[in-house]
Amino acid sequence: MPRPNAKDRRAQAKIAAALGSTGFALPGTILERSICCKKPGCRCTADPPQLHGPYYQWTRKVNGKTVTRLLSPEQMERYREWFDNAKRIRTLASDLEFLSLEIAESAEGWT
Repeated sequence: MPRPNAKDRRAQAKIAAALGSTGFALPGTILERSICCKKPGCRCTADPPQLHGPYYQWTRKVNGKTVTRLLSPEQMERYREWFDNAKRIRTLASDLEFLSLEIAESAEGWT
């Protein structure tokens, strides 16, 4: 049976539906950091240390340049789902590419 077949089309439709149900998305990487200021007598230099933070660092590319921005805990909470959505979109796009490659490579005469 030539491809894409009914099973392939169902898989593609499932991926498309998942993409369609995804909300807002923010690209980039989020780092959660805790730091030590090293000021004498500060709690971060105690034993055991109690670090400052957490601080949320959002890094992404804008016009080929790396842009980094600190987010407040409130901003992080507000946009957490958007960062998760961006990951989901990348995963779904990868799944669609994998399916497409599988179909193309199974085609008669593909070398």
